[in-house]
Amino acid sequence: MRATETLDTRARRAFLLVLLIAFLWLNASEVFRYFAFVMPMTRDAMSGVQDVAPMNLTVFMIWGLWDTLLFAVVCIIAWLFHEKFGGGTLNAIAAGTLLWLTVFCVFWLAVWNMNLTVTRVPLIALPLAWIEMVVVVAILQRAWPHLQSMSRG
Repeated sequence: MRATETLDTRARRAFLLVLLIAFLWLNASEVFRYFAFVMPMTRDAMSGVQDVAPMNLTVFMIWGLWDTLLFAVVCIIAWLFHEKFGGGTLNAIAAGTLLWLTVFCVFWLAVWNMNLTVTRVPLIALPLAWIEMVVVVAILQRAWPHLQSMSRG
């Protein structure tokens, strides 16, 4: 029984470590994309709008909520995709692309359609978001075997 507990503990730790790495990647890439491209481009394009793309506590709290919800959705969809179709590079690309289409493309299409951004912003942001999604799914693929070994015990 002791050996099973040790395996279960190792699997749990490995699973949580992979989740942490994926969460850090997602947050770092979101922050990089926003501060390096989206915020300055939005401020430049909409300089006539007062306080466009502000940085304050409320914005950071909402951003924290966005990243948390995004991570939860990504984990669930990536896990479901892995359960149905398996792992591997092509499936990571497919799952990442599916997530990218449903989250980021819909978001930027809506923002652009409402004339709340200029075309060049999503043209920069969308390819970076695609890379973000594919990489996070590829990272998460390392978590699922640990989850399966925990559920066997």
